[in-house]
Order: sequence, then structure tokens, then C-alpha cells
Amino acid sequence: MQIKRLISAPDSSFFLFGPRGTGKSTFIKTIADNRTLYIDFLEPDTFRTYTAFPETLIKVTDALNPARIIIDEVQKVPPILDVVHKLMEEKKIHFILTGSSPRKLKKTGADMLGGRAVYCRMHPFVAEELGGFYTVRR
Repeated sequence: MQIKRLISAPDSSFFLFGPRGTGKSTFIKTIADNRTLYIDFLEPDTFRTYTAFPETLIKVTDALNPARIIIDEVQKVPPILDVVHKLMEEKKIHFILTGSSPRKLKKTGADMLGGRAVYCRMHPFVAEELGGFYTVRR
């Protein structure tokens, strides 16, 4: 069962931060289409590849020519943001970057894409989203 969120994705590139379990990954998968490249750093092979060689993203982008790239759990590979910055400038690709907190990225000195990506925050569900899935007992 999937609960519809009362948020919408910005038209520009954006970071989507929020606590674990709020539905960030589920939400971004609903806006992906056949021109979207989805990269999940929770997959061990993907994590190892991009940690060792962040520039792999340039090669994959050249080969697949996606209109949009989603990087889930971006905080796990902070150096990827330098490559994202380059691709945003040179190829005008739209990025969606998710993570639980910008704190880890900032601590590592990662490129936070100043002004190139909107910061969005996903909070836990609100009553209107849950509708009839809950009741208040007194």
C-alpha cells in the first residue's frame, strides 16, 4: 500500500532531505520515468563503484543520455556532488538527490551545489495524508 504525499517535486534540480522512513525513496520512484537514471547507493556494488570512481557518472551519462538523474542516499558518496555539479553545468541535466541529512555532506566539505539545487525537506506523514489509516483514541 502506498500513501499519497501532499508534496510535489520542484521543476528544477533538488535535494530531498528528511528522516529515515518518511518515504523519500518511494516518492522519488513515483516521479521517475523511462528517461530517468536511478542510482541507489544502498546497493553495495553501486556504492563501491561510485566511491572509488565518482567520474563513472560522466561515463554512464554519456552512454545513456538521461534527461534526469536520481541519486538516492547521496550522503554516502559525497565526492559524487563534484561530478553532479559538472554535469549540471555542462549537460543541463536535472538531478534529484536524496538523503537523511545534509549534515554529513557539509562535514565532509562536499559541494552543496550553491544555488543550483533547491533544498526540500520531507517530514513524517500528516493526518490528511493518512486519511482513514489511523484513528485517534481518547
